[in-house]
Amino acid sequence: MNSFRHRRISVTSAIGSPALVLLITAAGCSSPDDSGSAAVPSPGAKATQLCRNLDKVLPAKVDGESREDPSPASALTAGWGDPAIILRCGVERPPKMIDPKVAEGRDQDAVAGGVEGVKWLMEKQDDGAYRFTSASRRAYVEVTVPEGVDSSGALIDLAPAIKKAIPEGIADLTVGN
Repeated sequence: MNSFRHRRISVTSAIGSPALVLLITAAGCSSPDDSGSAAVPSPGAKATQLCRNLDKVLPAKVDGESREDPSPASALTAGWGDPAIILRCGVERPPKMIDPKVAEGRDQDAVAGGVEGVKWLMEKQDDGAYRFTSASRRAYVEVTVPEGVDSSGALIDLAPAIKKAIPEGIADLTVGN
């Protein structure tokens, strides 16, 4: 969707198309808190290696914010700004990913779509943040964007790294390293 290159398109208009809903297959979940910390996922060995590859190619800036990784330090987590945009790689598939209401566009708090060649499940959180979980990739990547932060800018900035490091396909759901 090259129109995203021109920045600042609202999330709902960017991924609200029912046709895009059918593009989602599976992805991961769980959310960090606002304190600059993030739970480190425990994926299988294959997903862990893909996530380490992703960490090496993540951008220094996302939506104009500098990288400031959350604690505890891990190649499976990254952060930008304050309040932080948090990325976690190797997360589990969220329940909404397989909910037929989402696939049919009948869930008010979860929408499927795509940005810059990466498919996402968007879930609105109780605190006003949005959680995006990648789909159709060999490892699930979750990006949590705090309320008031432009989520389309964050997804546009992260998509090239995700496409480069995490191949399309079915994720390795084996937990543990």
